[in-house]
Amino acid sequence: MSKQKLNRGLADFIQASPTPYHAVASLEAELQAAGFVRLNEADTWSLEKKSSYYVTRGGSSIVAFKTGTQDLETTGFHMVGAHTDSPCLKVKPQPEINRHKYVQLGVEVYGGVLLNPWFDRDLSLAGRVDYQDKKGALCYTLMNFERPIAVIPSLAIHLDHQANENRSVNAQTYLPPILSQTLEGKCFDLKKFLLEHLKKELKIRDAEKILAYDLRFYDVQPPAEVGLNNEYITAARLDNLLSCYIGLRSLIASNSKFGSLLVCSDHEEVGSVSASGARGPFLEAVLDRIMEWLGSGSAEGKRRMLDNSLFFSVDNAHGIHPNFADKHDDKHGPLLNQGPVIKINGNQRYATSSETSAFYRQLCEKAKVPVQAFVVRNDMGCGSTIGPIVAGGLGIKTLDIGVPTFAMHSIREMAGSNDAEYLAKSLKAFYSRQ
Repeated sequence: MSKQKLNRGLADFIQASPTPYHAVASLEAELQAAGFVRLNEADTWSLEKKSSYYVTRGGSSIVAFKTGTQDLETTGFHMVGAHTDSPCLKVKPQPEINRHKYVQLGVEVYGGVLLNPWFDRDLSLAGRVDYQDKKGALCYTLMNFERPIAVIPSLAIHLDHQANENRSVNAQTYLPPILSQTLEGKCFDLKKFLLEHLKKELKIRDAEKILAYDLRFYDVQPPAEVGLNNEYITAARLDNLLSCYIGLRSLIASNSKFGSLLVCSDHEEVGSVSASGARGPFLEAVLDRIMEWLGSGSAEGKRRMLDNSLFFSVDNAHGIHPNFADKHDDKHGPLLNQGPVIKINGNQRYATSSETSAFYRQLCEKAKVPVQAFVVRNDMGCGSTIGPIVAGGLGIKTLDIGVPTFAMHSIREMAGSNDAEYLAKSLKAFYSRQ
């Protein structure tokens, strides 16, 4: 796939995936088009060699895999892990705020959000809505308004002359978006509004009552190529939908000889502690069932398979920002458009070892992919990924890598237009064991 086609596909994927639920739905559609068979956790599985499958959990996490033709105990799996969630503003359960004739919604900060860029953006709303139908059955649907329906206006500098020197964001009082204006005495009811939308716009005529929801605001501005020579990609949720999409395309493009797997988990931005997060049992449960139905279900067989496996935790890295170069170690400042970054931390905030780093460097040399390295400054804290979680939980050799990025956790992030292709080449080679 050409760089232009890959980046266009990435942009379309991000635009169609404003929430983890939509991201998994988008991944499902791509997998089904590629011939992957859907599995249900509640069903009995009957797997075959040289076949492709996928399974979801909670609608926001997914595992896709190829069984290959080889003995999995001796060849193991090559696995890639990413996450479907991004920092955002989530609607509270009782969110309605009606004051000064303005309709607003209370929001909860999800993850480590860079809050200032959320002001003065055209915001829409998307997520999952759970409802009761006329027969009393519990149902759910995905919802995406797509068009701008809200904004968080900044306070004018005339009313805060110190704004450029000292304005902090109070997450409780400054962030409720404005949706509309209302007449005196009338109050906005979000659940009533959602029910009407289900019936009129989504044509779900039998919806009777909204019971719950998981809704998130997002910026409607589409992804773009920017720079004098289109050197960069700007978009929301590059962290970590870029890794999800590139992992998917690489898995689909790989050969079917060896066992290969992609897991995209929810809740990474808040610690991964959930049934569908990386600290939960989802990935291990899938591996157990694969080994059982392919005839290697013993404890010894599983341990042999894991010891012969390798896991790549793929999550965006911090590129060196030319305006803030002092925030990086002088020798470890990754550049955009110069290839994937090996992420290293002596305190195990990343799971990279000398062994896995050497493996990736050799792989990239063969695939003609440039490689960089990132180590955080000693006087700064280091973020983490699902890498140490999976390594510690499964006892599997793990590597942390990612595409260098600017403005991580902003409402709009930036990456190099060459780096998605570099990452795709290395992951395809990894899956195909080239």
